[in-house]
Amino acid sequence: MTGKQIRLKRLFKHSDRLFIAPMDHGVTVGPVQGLTDMPLMAGLIRAGRADAVVVHKGLVNQITDCLGANGCELIVHLSASTSLAPDPNRKELVSSVEHAIRLGATAVSVHVNLGSAGEPAMLKDLGMIADSCASWSMPLLAMMYVRDGNKESEYDPAKIKHAARLAEEVGADIVKVNYTGSAETFAEVTGAVKIPVVIAGGPKMSSVNELLDMIEESTAAGARGVAIGRNLFQHPDPARLARIIRQILDQKPLRQRSEKIAIINF
Repeated sequence: MTGKQIRLKRLFKHSDRLFIAPMDHGVTVGPVQGLTDMPLMAGLIRAGRADAVVVHKGLVNQITDCLGANGCELIVHLSASTSLAPDPNRKELVSSVEHAIRLGATAVSVHVNLGSAGEPAMLKDLGMIADSCASWSMPLLAMMYVRDGNKESEYDPAKIKHAARLAEEVGADIVKVNYTGSAETFAEVTGAVKIPVVIAGGPKMSSVNELLDMIEESTAAGARGVAIGRNLFQHPDPARLARIIRQILDQKPLRQRSEKIAIINF
């Protein structure tokens, strides 16, 4: 078993479906609701049995008590941009695989916005990080979005399938993409690659039921997990919601359908 395989096994620590909680939003939009107290939120997510959290390098020291064999695995996000920039879709590398290793990361992640003006540079960065990950046996999560100026493109099955395949061919070990809206079309995405596909949580939804239905549909279509950010950390009870997501991913039946929506409506 290679070092990368060992680390991937750590990521999928609870089952063969991966539950990631991205908490890297502070760089993009600032200290939004849910991310003002990082140790508290990381503790709640840990209590909900998420497999891993995604953070930028500077906040790792705030959440170390929630990491490790009995907690969440660490994914260090290497790319960034802000909503204040002239082109927020242009992501720049702000850290390295080597630094993530020094921080104790189990994996690293890179964000690419396809169809944007900065696509060529972001693809180059993704390729170079993939090479570095291969050298260090570090798993790479590629966060692939279609941002060509047309909102419909962000959920277009053909374009998302292209994004997933691109990530695989450049060297990613896991790819995160938007859910296409139906199990039938998303099965085309998962069927186009051999690496695990996880769905993005997307914008904050109007109800928990909508979120959990998306998770159920995507996993039925072959998704190997989820990366749920603001729909989790901006929920009134993140730990309970995380536990329910974990049950769905692990294919453990809920006691009753109403369990999914009782008390935890947004």
